Amino acid sequence: MRIWRLRLLALALFGLAPARAADFTLPQALAYPFLSDLVATPAGDRIAWVRIVGGVRNIWAADAPGLAPRQVTQFTADDGQELTQLTWSPDGKTLLFVRGGDHDGNWPAAGNLQPNPTSDPAEPKIMLWRAGLAPGTRAARITAGDAPVMSARGDVAFVRDGQVWLTRLRVTGEGDDVRRAFFDRGKDGALAWSPDGSRLAFVSSRGDHSFIGVYSGAGQPLLWLAPSTGQDGSPVWSPDGTRIAFARLLASGPGWPRSMMQRTPAPWAIWTADAATGAGKAVWQSGKGLHDSFPDVLNGANLHWLGDRLVFLSMADNWPHLYSLPASGGAARLLTPGPFMVEHLAVSPDGRMLAYSANAGALPDDDDRRHLFRVPVDGSAAPVALTAGRGIEWSPAGLASGFAHIAAGARSVPQVAVAGDTGTRILADQAPSADFAGAGFVEPQKIIFRAPDGLLIHGQLFRQPGAAVQPGVIFVHGGPPRQMLLGWSYMRYYANAYALNQYLAARGFTVLSVNYRLGIGYGWDFQNPEKGGPAGAAEYQDVLAGARALQALPGVDRDRIGIWGGSYGGLLTAQALARNSDVFKAGVDIHGVHDWSRIIAEDGSPQSHEDNRDFAAALATAWQASPVADIAGWRSPVLFIHGDDDRNVRVNQTIDLVRRLDGVAIEELIIPDEIHDFLRQQNWQRVDAATADYLERKLLAK
Repeated sequence: MRIWRLRLLALALFGLAPARAADFTLPQALAYPFLSDLVATPAGDRIAWVRIVGGVRNIWAADAPGLAPRQVTQFTADDGQELTQLTWSPDGKTLLFVRGGDHDGNWPAAGNLQPNPTSDPAEPKIMLWRAGLAPGTRAARITAGDAPVMSARGDVAFVRDGQVWLTRLRVTGEGDDVRRAFFDRGKDGALAWSPDGSRLAFVSSRGDHSFIGVYSGAGQPLLWLAPSTGQDGSPVWSPDGTRIAFARLLASGPGWPRSMMQRTPAPWAIWTADAATGAGKAVWQSGKGLHDSFPDVLNGANLHWLGDRLVFLSMADNWPHLYSLPASGGAARLLTPGPFMVEHLAVSPDGRMLAYSANAGALPDDDDRRHLFRVPVDGSAAPVALTAGRGIEWSPAGLASGFAHIAAGARSVPQVAVAGDTGTRILADQAPSADFAGAGFVEPQKIIFRAPDGLLIHGQLFRQPGAAVQPGVIFVHGGPPRQMLLGWSYMRYYANAYALNQYLAARGFTVLSVNYRLGIGYGWDFQNPEKGGPAGAAEYQDVLAGARALQALPGVDRDRIGIWGGSYGGLLTAQALARNSDVFKAGVDIHGVHDWSRIIAEDGSPQSHEDNRDFAAALATAWQASPVADIAGWRSPVLFIHGDDDRNVRVNQTIDLVRRLDGVAIEELIIPDEIHDFLRQQNWQRVDAATADYLERKLLAK
C-alpha cells in the first residue's frame, strides 16, 4: 500500500465534519476484565484461568461438559500480587498456583526481595497456593516457592531460591514435609516429572553453560544427560518415561569468538538421552544461517514429545513455524506453511492434534490479528481454521472435545470460549461491568506506510468517525518483540495501552500505533534488522515515517504531533523528542531506556580477548544509538514516568536523562515500590490519567 493509498483510505474513512468527543471516562475505558494463563487438565475435562477485574486477581475454573465458570479463589484487594503458574495435577483433581513475584522481570531484586507495590510494612513472599475446587472450599496457602509441578504420585516439586524443593499436600492444602530435594550448585528450573512420577528432570543453569539433570530420589546421585559446553533446556519426557528430549543451544560455531559488532547465527539442536544412563545423541540439527538461530519467540523451541514424534518451532524459512520429526531422528516435516507466525500452542488430550494461534486468515488484515488453527502432529493433513472473522483469539487449551481459548474483538472484552467442529461458543457469566465503555470504542484500521529505506511498516489507526481537524499521537510499543493488533492484546500491559489509545481517540486525537521493525509478526528479517537497537537504532526511522504518514492524513494538524510509549516505546519516545522536536511537540516517556552503553557496561565485560578488541567500539555505537546522544536537539516538553522497583529497565535510566536535560520543560511521575508492568490497577489509572492529561494540555488545548 503506497502513501497515496493511505491518503485515499483516510478520505474514505474520515470526513471533516465536526464531531464531539465520545461520552466515556478513562475509568470506564479501563473497566474491562483481563484474562490470562488459561490451562486445561491432561484429560481435557477441566480448565482454569486468571481473571483480573479492577486490579483484583482471581482464578476461575470450569468443568466439562457444561463448562460453567466459577470462581475458585477469594481475593478482594487491588494489592498487586500476581497469580501465575497455574498447574493441574495429572489426575485433574488439584490446581496449584503461585501468588506474588515478578515473572516478567529481567533480573531479581537485590536480596531476592519480592515486589511490594502497596508499600506494605510486612515483606511480601512468593507463595504456592492450592485453589478451592470443591464446593464450599477456599484457596489455601501451601509454602514459599515458585514454578510448581505435580507428579502422578502426588509429590509437588517447586523452586525456592534457585533450588528444587519437594512437598506433599495435606487435605487442607498446606504443605507436609517441605524439604529441599537435593543440592545443586547451579540455578535450577524447568522442572518436569516422569510419567510415573518416580523421577524429576530439571535444568541446571551455570552461567555460560547449562545441563539437564535427573533426580531419582534421596541417596542417589544426580544424573547428567550428555553434558557439554552448550546451553541445554526445555526437557520433555517420552511417553514411556525411558528417554528425555531437550534443546541444545550450541556453545560455538565457525569463527568463534565473534565480533560484538555483527549479527551472528545461534545454531541449535534437539537431543534425546537415555533417562537411565544419560547417554544421548542429536536427532535434529539446525542450519548455520541467521534464520536457523534459536527462535526468539514465546516459549522458545516449544518442544513436545507426542507419541513417537517430536514437535518443535523453528524460523528456518523466516517465519516461526511448527515442525514434526520421528523421535528416533530423521527429516523434519513442516506443519504450518505460509507467511505468518505461530505463537500460542496447545496439544489435544490424545496427543494427536495441535492447536495454535497465528496472524493468518481469510481477511487481508488478519496479519494484524490472531486466529486459531489445528493440524495433526504427524502432518497427515493440512491445517484447518478453528476461528475466523474480525475477532482475535489466543491461548488455546486442549479439551476432550475442541479447544478452549480466549477471544476478544475491537469492542468486546476478552472472554473464555470453546472452538470445535460445531463452531465457537462463549462461556457464560463473563460480561464486563455496565460501566465498561466498549460500545464507544472505534474499530482500529490497518494502514501500511514505507520507511525511508523502503521497508513496509504496519500500523493501527484510532480515530472517531466524522472527526474535525485534530492533533495526532504516535504510540510505540515496548519489548521490542511485540505486535500491536486490531483489537485487544493478549498481554495485560498492551491491553491497557489499547484502552488508553481508545480513550485518546475519544478525547479528540488521531492515534497511530506503529509496529516498527524489531517486532514480531512479520518474519525473522523484520524482527532482526541490520543495525537495530544498540547497533544503530535503525527502527527509529519507522517511528518518524509513522509521524510523517500521520501528518499526511486529512484532518490531522501536522503541527500538533505527540508521542507516547513504555519500555522500548519509552526509548523511542525519548529518541523522537531528542532527534525531531520539530515533528514531535510533546511526549510521555514511560520507563524508557535512554543510554544503551550504560546497560552494556552494567551487564558485564566481554568474555574473551577477541570480544574486548571491539568492546569500546560497541559502547560508542550504543551511545550514538541512544537518546542521550542527541539531547542537544531536544526542545519539546516531556513527562517521565517510572516505578523505582523496575526490574526490566532500571530507574537510573530516567534519573540520568532528567539530570542531563537543560532548558527542557520536564514533568515527573515516580511511583515508589512499583515494577515495570505496574502491578496495581490504581497505579495504571494514575499513569494513564497522567499520560492523557499531559497530551491534552500540550496538544489538544492549543
